[in-house]
Amino acid sequence: MPRKDLHSRPPLERMLRIHEILREGRAPSVTELARRLEVSGKTVQRDVEFMRERLKLPVTYSRTHSGYRYTEPVAGFPSLQVTEGEVVALLVAQKALEQYRGTRFEEVLRSAFAKLTASMGDESVFSPDAEVSFRALGVSTHDLAVFETLHTAVRRRREVRFAYRKPRSTSDEERRVRPHHLACVQGRWYLVAWDSLREAMRTFALTRISKLRLLEKRFERVQGFDITRYFGNSFGVFAGEGAIEVRIRFDAYASRLVSERFWHATQSLRPLPHGESELTLSLNDLHEVASWILSWGEHAVALAPEELVARVRRSLAAAAKGYSAGKPKREDS
Repeated sequence: MPRKDLHSRPPLERMLRIHEILREGRAPSVTELARRLEVSGKTVQRDVEFMRERLKLPVTYSRTHSGYRYTEPVAGFPSLQVTEGEVVALLVAQKALEQYRGTRFEEVLRSAFAKLTASMGDESVFSPDAEVSFRALGVSTHDLAVFETLHTAVRRRREVRFAYRKPRSTSDEERRVRPHHLACVQGRWYLVAWDSLREAMRTFALTRISKLRLLEKRFERVQGFDITRYFGNSFGVFAGEGAIEVRIRFDAYASRLVSERFWHATQSLRPLPHGESELTLSLNDLHEVASWILSWGEHAVALAPEELVARVRRSLAAAAKGYSAGKPKREDS
């Protein structure tokens, strides 16, 4: 029965081990290396060939010793040529993605980062936990099984059926869709899928999906679908149609904060007297930008369009009404 490489080391780790054995001055045979590395003889031969042809290591087969050996001293295994800046960028990416711990990507990302840093030598070793950290607030929670199933559906182009509950609804709706993309927007995962019943693309929050089933029926992706264009003029995940010019005025305090960050591809920030500023955006939906304006409190005022101004006014009036009734009564425990 042929040997199965089910538990073999990754290629780089295997070659490092071969390098260490050869530096000991021994001449191990293919059989011995295969046994020690728990791989097949062909895998050992491929690794040695890679070390000789691509890494330019002086390894050859010695008929006298019936095994592999270095023909000259080797100071060290060739390191991966990655700059410190590139590793820092990878470190930041790794730490940023830790808020998604539990997804299928966690172990792979950690493994890849470990290999890259290990191959750079001791001088470039970083301590990620000590140097960079991210603090996520209100991180989305979702069932790992839901994420796994939807990822499979997107990759294999298979339809899914699930129950979905909208934020303002008290009951579930059954949906059957064609998954096209999984997107993480503002710390939350969303599914972008073609809804055949509604004949349009729809966005679904993973936290609101239940009773998910992966179906056998396959589908063809919508021709020309591009996630960048789909979310292009949205302020978050609400993707409408057309283009609406949005104008917001910020006071001096908020203007400094707004200018420090990039908010949207269409943004234009115009300075006003007394340190104030006016932000202009081109959006296709007003729901999320209205919530964003409200989050600035008295430091931001919606100027246009009138629909946005009215939406913000209604929200402020409703909030004021809730507080005008006085403090909520405390229930006895």
